Amino acid sequence: MRRKDQAKAYGYLPRSSNQNVIAQVTRAEERAWEHGRMSTRPRVSARISAISESATLAVDAKAKAMKAAGRPVIGFGAGEPDFPTPGYIVEAAIEAARDPRFHKYTPAGGLPELKKAIADKTARDSGYAVEPSQVLVTNGGKQAVYEAFATLLDPGDEVLVVAPYWTTYPEAIKLAGGVQVDVVTDESTGYLASVAQLEAARTGRTKALLFVSPSNPTGAVYSREQTVEIGRWAAEHGLWVVTDEIYEHLVYGDAEFTSIATAVPELGDQVVILNGVAKTYAMTGWRVGWLIGPSDVVKAATNLQSHATSNVSNVAQMAALAAVSGDLSAVAEMRAAFDRRRQTMVRMLNEIPGVFCPEPRGAFYAYPSVKELVGKELRGRRPLSSGELAELILEEAEVAVVPGEAFGTPGYFRLSYALGDNDLVEGVSRLGKLLSEAR
Repeated sequence: MRRKDQAKAYGYLPRSSNQNVIAQVTRAEERAWEHGRMSTRPRVSARISAISESATLAVDAKAKAMKAAGRPVIGFGAGEPDFPTPGYIVEAAIEAARDPRFHKYTPAGGLPELKKAIADKTARDSGYAVEPSQVLVTNGGKQAVYEAFATLLDPGDEVLVVAPYWTTYPEAIKLAGGVQVDVVTDESTGYLASVAQLEAARTGRTKALLFVSPSNPTGAVYSREQTVEIGRWAAEHGLWVVTDEIYEHLVYGDAEFTSIATAVPELGDQVVILNGVAKTYAMTGWRVGWLIGPSDVVKAATNLQSHATSNVSNVAQMAALAAVSGDLSAVAEMRAAFDRRRQTMVRMLNEIPGVFCPEPRGAFYAYPSVKELVGKELRGRRPLSSGELAELILEEAEVAVVPGEAFGTPGYFRLSYALGDNDLVEGVSRLGKLLSEAR
């Protein structure tokens, strides 16, 4: 019982001579009580405290800090091209920066000319026809991921996620109140999930499937036949499909990108496409992505964005307009370099005892298994997880890799081959030299 209520109960307040005194004491005690109660509360909300730091960015930051301190660290952690943004895109941004029209607020959902260009690009590259009103321009692909799940999910809704998965997906689903259900794959299937696995994971609470091809972190690419089979299964059960197509132009050999939205028209208006300029045009720092979906979903997501960030930077949007409206010659040059590095990395990794690396067919990552090395003695230590092994490698060989724990599958490493050829060879050579000492 509060002091003021106690005073009333004991009959103090009706006596005018005591009323002011008791009121003053009550207010002082209530302030003290509130202060004590507040001091025991967590300073950060449980919702935000539950968010994990991006493991890939953390590894990259640590590697850069060590390098800045003078250590010759080679980092395989960051998922970004080592090429500069093509010159014609940079020039478009410079021109936009000089235009007073772009010094002001613009529509929260994106510049109309960019939304139209994205719709045209989607029809050109994927054969999927959408109206500009079905496009939402976001601050990078990550905002598109979050807004898609925030718009689709109610608390308790389940999302099927193929593991290994990119580190941001679980956090976006969790923030939206959803429940992630892992469908675990491994190197024996090339990290590809089957319909049988997806069906085994489906429950009455399943609302969506997250479909990613090409995949980060594995480089797995689903064939057209596999994509159609999975899409028809999702349509049969009335599931939403959220498909991340950010690596659509980075496929190698005989692999082909297939948009599930185009390949399975039965999905109708229950598919959301996520994409952006970061990977295809070497524009990771420009922060322009997009979400494509049914009009009601896009309108709702746009309302959310209008309160969260408003419009994406106008200068970055005009750079993205130049990117998606141009040809893909710069992309072809980057893809050729990535393909060369991919083959070199896979060959060198598979020459290391205890390491097995399936050939990635897309994106710019290799995802080797190091399960045979976990628990072995190395430089006087015995790492008991791939996370501990990655720490030892960074300290002893000055090579930064991201452990599989970050992607939902311990016992693996993710290595990006979006770095210079010489650094790639030197880094994997250091890795091989160190790991060959494991006993």
